Amino acid sequence: MIRDGYVAIWKGSEYEASPTAGDEVRLYTTQPAEGFAETRPGRYRRSVPSAEIERLRYVRTVCRWRGERFVVVGEHETWLRVEYTGGRGPVAEHLGLDRVDHGVWQTWAPRTEVEELHEEFI
Repeated sequence: MIRDGYVAIWKGSEYEASPTAGDEVRLYTTQPAEGFAETRPGRYRRSVPSAEIERLRYVRTVCRWRGERFVVVGEHETWLRVEYTGGRGPVAEHLGLDRVDHGVWQTWAPRTEVEELHEEFI
């Protein structure tokens, strides 16, 4: 599973999370749970005071492809959408990456070519 976003530990369990501008954190789950309201089929949300959160961190999935470091921003079947983090335009061009914005380079990489796929917490 490719993750890119906040995760929170609340009452000993990990949830996908979204901090609010106020003093709350929204927690999300795919299963019905006490106090969680269904926002759409298979998606449930609950807001809790941030003081109740045991830990809040940002997680993202990273990898190496063709020797360079990338963040994984999506997946489809056997492909990963990867975004180059090296910041060097000539390298991105040499790799044949798509420029999606100023300084932002992405491509679809076969999962079989991706190395060192893992999560990082920041």
